[in-house]
Amino acid sequence: MDEASIPKSSSGYGSKVIDQIVSKLKSTKDPRRRYEYVLWLSKQLPILPTELQTESIKVKGCVSQVYVMGTLSDGRLQWQGYSDALITKGLLALLIEGLKDLSPQEVLDIDPNFIEATGLNASLTPSRSNGFLNIFLNMRAQAKHLSNQEPPTAS
Repeated sequence: MDEASIPKSSSGYGSKVIDQIVSKLKSTKDPRRRYEYVLWLSKQLPILPTELQTESIKVKGCVSQVYVMGTLSDGRLQWQGYSDALITKGLLALLIEGLKDLSPQEVLDIDPNFIEATGLNASLTPSRSNGFLNIFLNMRAQAKHLSNQEPPTAS
């Protein structure tokens, strides 16, 4: 599925939390304040144990080291992650916060245009902006993989 064919949800971008984050970031015109928010998020991200930082969960296409791991619990995704770069860690934390507790299908239905709507792209370097998208695409790919492993629901 390409990005253009992802349906938009009635909640805006497909996640109430993503919508709230976009609204918060759009409400400030000062790029420095957006950066401060991303840095604050980076400090909220729980540590991903080193033994879980494996090649299988490493995000490709990021200049910094980024690991993200999704697990399915009661049909809802839970995420853990790590990055060695503070800004990237904050972007990862933003995505983890925005995509947690969603079903795999809800993650697949997220409109990737939310990334541009945050206004962060204007103050991110092109490599960080590309990394932000790559983290999101990696999480979406994991959601797709995990949705294929869900046991059928009882009728």
